[in-house]
Amino acid sequence: MTQNDQRYMALALSLGRRGQGNCWPNPAVGCVLVREGRIVGRGWTQPGGRPHAERVALDQAGEAARGATAYVTLEPCAHHGQTPPCAEGLINAGVARVVVAIEDTDPRVAGLGFTMLRTAGIEVEVGVLGDEASRDLAGFLRRAETGRPWVTLKLASSFDGRIATASGHSQWITGPEARRMVHAMRASHDAVMVGGGTARADDPSLTVRDMGVTHQPVRVVMSRRLDLPMMSQLARTAKEVPLWLCHGADADVALIEAWEGIGAKLLPCATQGPQLDMSAVLQTLSAEGLTRVFCEGGGGVAASLLAADLVDELVGFTAGLSIGAEGLPAIGAQGLSRLEETNRFKLIEARPIGGDVLHRWERR
Repeated sequence: MTQNDQRYMALALSLGRRGQGNCWPNPAVGCVLVREGRIVGRGWTQPGGRPHAERVALDQAGEAARGATAYVTLEPCAHHGQTPPCAEGLINAGVARVVVAIEDTDPRVAGLGFTMLRTAGIEVEVGVLGDEASRDLAGFLRRAETGRPWVTLKLASSFDGRIATASGHSQWITGPEARRMVHAMRASHDAVMVGGGTARADDPSLTVRDMGVTHQPVRVVMSRRLDLPMMSQLARTAKEVPLWLCHGADADVALIEAWEGIGAKLLPCATQGPQLDMSAVLQTLSAEGLTRVFCEGGGGVAASLLAADLVDELVGFTAGLSIGAEGLPAIGAQGLSRLEETNRFKLIEARPIGGDVLHRWERR
C-alpha cells in the first residue's frame, strides 16, 4: 500500500459519503479511476442505488479506463441483478489493477468479485483504509450481518440531561449551529425516527431544511395504537415526504385506513408488554430496505433502544444551561440497579459546536 493508494482511496471514501441516505438498500460506495497519475473517472452510488459507483466512474473514463487502477470502497459486486456485475464491468473496461477497502459480506458477493477479477488477470489489493470504509458502510454491513439497520441515537439536552421543562417547553435548548448539524446528520441517514410521544408533544416535521438537499429521509414514527394527531405537520406532508408508521396489531383499523388514505405507509410490528418491541421494529425497517436510522427520541424510545443494546452510535449535543430535576429526562427509566447492567460506549469525538458541545460515542 503506497501513499498514493491511501490518497486515492480517501477520495473514493469522500465520494461514497455523497450517497449516504439516498441509495438504500444499496451501499454508498465511491470509486476513483487513475491512469498514469491522472484521475480519469470518479463515481458514487446514485440515488435509489443505481447506477453503481464503478459504472459511473467507468462511463466517465471511457477508453481512458484501459490500463487504469480502480479504487473502490467496497468489493465490486459479482451477481447479476437489475444491472450487470461491476466486477464484469471493470474486466471489460480493461482495468489493470483494483484496490479495495473492504470485502462485501453480502453472500451474493463475499469474495466472488475478487475471484472474478483475479481470474481475469487483474491485480487486486484489499484493505486500504479498511477501518474508515467499515465505518462509512456500517449500515449496509449491519443490515447484511444482523438483519437490522445501524442506529444512531441523537440527544440534545441541557447540562443536567433534560430535553424540556416540566411543562414540555423545549425550543430551543441548543443553538442554531447544533441544529444545523442535526439536519446534516439527518441527510446522511435513510430515516429519521421518533416515538409517538415526541410526535404528539413537538409536532415535528422531521425533514432536512436549509441544506440544499434534493432528497428527504423517510420519517418513521412508532405508535402502538396510532394515537397521533391527524392535523399534524407529519400528516399534512405525508404525500410529499415518506412517512412510515410502526404500530401494534391492536391499532384501530379505522386509524390504519385513515393514515393510509393520506399517504402514510403502515408497518405492523410485534409488541413487548405495553410497548412496541424495538428489535422487531428495526427488523421490520430493515426488511423495507433501510440501512441507517437516525433516532431523535423521546426519552422512552431512547431508554428502550439502550436497554435492548440496539444503539450503535450515541450523538449528544449538550447546552450550557440547567433545567432541574423536574425537567423531562433525555433518557427514560431503564430499571438498572448496578452499573454493570448497562453498556459503556467509547468516545470517538468531542468538540464545541457554536455555544454547545458535540460528543459522539460508539458501542465498544
